[in-house]
Amino acid sequence: MSFCHGLRLLYSQLSLFSKELNRPWYRYVSNSLALSSEKRASDFNSFVARTNTCGELSSAHVGQEVTLCGWIQYQRQGLFLVLRDFQGLTQIIIPQDEAHSHVKKVLYDAPVESVVRVTGTVISRPPGQKNPRMPTGDIEVKVKTAEVLNSCKKLPFEIKDFIKKSEALRMQYRYLDLRSFQMQHNLRLRSQMVMKMREYLCNLHGFVDVETPTLFKRTPGGAKEFVVPSREPGRFYCLPQSPQQFKQLLMVGGLDRYFQVARCYRDEGSKPDRQPEFTQIDIEMSFVNQAGIQRLIEGLLQYSWPNERGPITTPFPSMSYAEALAEYGTDKPDTRFGMKRHLQKKDFESLKDSAKSQFNQEVLHLILKPDESLKSPLSKFLSEEQQSELIQALKVQADDVVLLAAGEHEKVCSVLGNMRLESANLLESRGLVLRDPTAFHFLWVVDFPLFLPKEENPAELESAHHPFTAPHPSDTSLIYSEPAKVRSQHYDLVLNGSEIGGGSIRIHNAELQRFVLETVLKEDPELLSHLLEALKCGAPPHGGIALGLDRLICLVAGAPSIRDVIAFPKSFKGRDLMSNAPDYITPEELEPYHIQVAWPASEAEANKN
Repeated sequence: MSFCHGLRLLYSQLSLFSKELNRPWYRYVSNSLALSSEKRASDFNSFVARTNTCGELSSAHVGQEVTLCGWIQYQRQGLFLVLRDFQGLTQIIIPQDEAHSHVKKVLYDAPVESVVRVTGTVISRPPGQKNPRMPTGDIEVKVKTAEVLNSCKKLPFEIKDFIKKSEALRMQYRYLDLRSFQMQHNLRLRSQMVMKMREYLCNLHGFVDVETPTLFKRTPGGAKEFVVPSREPGRFYCLPQSPQQFKQLLMVGGLDRYFQVARCYRDEGSKPDRQPEFTQIDIEMSFVNQAGIQRLIEGLLQYSWPNERGPITTPFPSMSYAEALAEYGTDKPDTRFGMKRHLQKKDFESLKDSAKSQFNQEVLHLILKPDESLKSPLSKFLSEEQQSELIQALKVQADDVVLLAAGEHEKVCSVLGNMRLESANLLESRGLVLRDPTAFHFLWVVDFPLFLPKEENPAELESAHHPFTAPHPSDTSLIYSEPAKVRSQHYDLVLNGSEIGGGSIRIHNAELQRFVLETVLKEDPELLSHLLEALKCGAPPHGGIALGLDRLICLVAGAPSIRDVIAFPKSFKGRDLMSNAPDYITPEELEPYHIQVAWPASEAEANKN
């Protein structure tokens, strides 16, 4: 095979991969890591055995001798290979002359995904063979020396983003999945946004980064907590759901402004797209009100927002909980599309069936014909005047389909809200774009109820969020007489229909906090005696918020799951498929903790055998 023919062959065989290089996320990686100066280049290449990365070489480097380190992405007939690192790809020419036969043998024998170091000269690609879709497509490196740093065995899947892989396989071999450009992009985007957040909070606004304990005690209310045994009989730690109590105690301690990139833990069982351990940007401030927290977060997101995603406009719009529920059927509405409860005619029967099967809720349809008459099972029960009033009230137009439901307000609103989202899914499956994936619609939802009836016993109340949330100033007196009617000073931040943050102004009065715990929630206040004592010691007014970092980055990156923006996530069942955690430990290892495993009968028999 001639040298030129081999070059043409490589170019044609790389065409499929070049399509991948043209994807927006790959361009984002290249742009965000682009080296604008030699000073920037030294950041990537200092302290290591290379002169350049595989994504930075261009025509400006022609004639220079360079050393590159990376993984072999492709190898073609001993003529060329493509070397990959975190930043990109560089095409490598393997020498064909006898003097460099040892170099050719080293690279020819190296399997794909082997780690190599090559040294050579940057040259221009021949005319007609440049690849404009590849950041390094104007050049290639003619190798002089090469070394295989580590050979690679046959892998369970190819390290190419266009190769389809099951999520279970990706998680089992996560260390290989991390080599993909998509995962590299997601994790670097996450790192960049967190660094900008630190800069905004600490350098510009005087926040103090404080690490709080991971081993704590049980907190009343909220999600279930992971339990950690201690060597004291019958005593257990709990992993914190959030640093909530610690950050309030820091305000009592006079720290004034706290933040932390906090690891949090919730034993929520098998929930799709949830993680038992997750990360939040945790914030607390003294002498602040709700508006102050909201302006802080808007500024924080604006400052840390990637340029490639376009600017975001502040202030974010705001909506009350009652309005969100009434208009959208949910407390986290997706405001990218205006359809509230209005549906197109087709598919409404399947939506009605879905409401019945999923929510046990009967739904009636109403269609406005072009002649402005109604087609509905309700028509025979309504006079013409009543039908006209209904049409005006619903603001329907010709050929609109409306689903109507009756029942308990919150349940009915929730059902219709789900029907709204399901109808959007149906319409988008047919090519109608309702939710622009490049649009980012933020929304504050405020004025939540402070308490909600317990699902298992509606006569009793539980905290809508957590027991430390302060009542709305206008409703404070109601807490002693009609607590179910009290609104809270809680606020949620919603992005494109997903809750990405939540916070509140806190109770800073010990007597009020004890009343809420003991009288309203029927909780033992002794569990929080340390906090109640602290609130008696001159606690300042304070409030805060926590942003769900995993969810935020998932939306910014356009990833299908939060597992795609976490380096080592758990499966939806809470398992680590790579290390097979959680794992069994022996009775001898359990003995110092004074606990025994009560095996289910089937597993006990299996263990015996």
